[in-house]
Amino acid sequence: MSKNRNARFCFRLRMSASALKALHQEWDRCRWVWNECVATSRKAHRAGEQCGPAGLDRMLTGWRKKHEWLGNGASVPQQQIIRDFGRARAKSLMDIKNRVPVRKRAGMPRFKHKGRSRPSLNFTGSSFRVHDGRLRLVGGITLRVVWSRPLPAEPTSVRVYQDSLGHWYASFVVPAQTEPLPETGTAIGVDWGVRELATTTSDEHDLPHPEHGKRAEQRPAQLQRAMARRRPRPGQSSSHGYLNARLQTAKIYKKIARQRQDTARKWAKRVVRDFDRLAVEDIRPKFLAKSTMARKHCRELHLVHAAYTTTECAQCGARTKHAPPLSERTYHCMNCGLSMPRDKNSALVMLVRAGFHPVGVESGRPERPQAVQAA
Repeated sequence: MSKNRNARFCFRLRMSASALKALHQEWDRCRWVWNECVATSRKAHRAGEQCGPAGLDRMLTGWRKKHEWLGNGASVPQQQIIRDFGRARAKSLMDIKNRVPVRKRAGMPRFKHKGRSRPSLNFTGSSFRVHDGRLRLVGGITLRVVWSRPLPAEPTSVRVYQDSLGHWYASFVVPAQTEPLPETGTAIGVDWGVRELATTTSDEHDLPHPEHGKRAEQRPAQLQRAMARRRPRPGQSSSHGYLNARLQTAKIYKKIARQRQDTARKWAKRVVRDFDRLAVEDIRPKFLAKSTMARKHCRELHLVHAAYTTTECAQCGARTKHAPPLSERTYHCMNCGLSMPRDKNSALVMLVRAGFHPVGVESGRPERPQAVQAA
């Protein structure tokens, strides 16, 4: 049975002063619940006991009865933040079990401090509804949504959150809608590189590094120097100049992130429009980690293991004993004499391992010698 898929649609929010105050009050309650979960989980860990989301749900009932101010808030976002805590803790324990290096682990959930943690509230079921173009939350909170496009279906949940610039957004979860594209009968291999973000078996579909951050690196450096000069001492409040420099820095990095996301989405859409089958190196780059283009347009996507792709020959399958240095950008096979750009060879290896035959694609998959096929 196929797993149900969902899609997210994010929209900017406009709100009144009363709605903003009510959201901050709800977040203060949810932040308190999160911190209690962290304290309870740490106490249970020291005692050698288990403390899962089910046990924390039962504790939430007691907390709401004990503290009147907590019970006055909506129960749904408080329950959902316990779910978020459970997922974060389970991921950390899984990283420890799988012996993931410390620098790559998610880390155990920590306390959320007031003023340093940005609000994020999740509403599900009957705790929200969209009526007359406005988002109405439980507790009488009404928010005006800046609709850039209509929702394709009724949302099942919504997350209201604040970004680093202080802007508020609503992220609706709706059932994913498929939009099949015409078949092309072609395949493509994708290798994530260093000099280019993506090298493919088609020269027309290579993704060079856009260098958005490099073009804007001068201004953030100036603002960071200003922040360093105005950095408050421990116990002192931040000056207006420090806060303004920090806000301007956040705006620049937000713009760079959006430019990178826009470039990646346009490239991914062009690839799935031109090819039916995609063999992609399975290293999950961050800027494409959440891309669902292939599933949305009913394309066949194969994630290929990245081991030995730089040492294996795409033509004869032979492997070199040592990986070539990064400075060596041309792959030479001592067995069959193949010579081609290193990343192009790796992209062809993706196709070979996925079992695709890219008819009509530039630098198509070469035929292997008969001796290698028999082996």
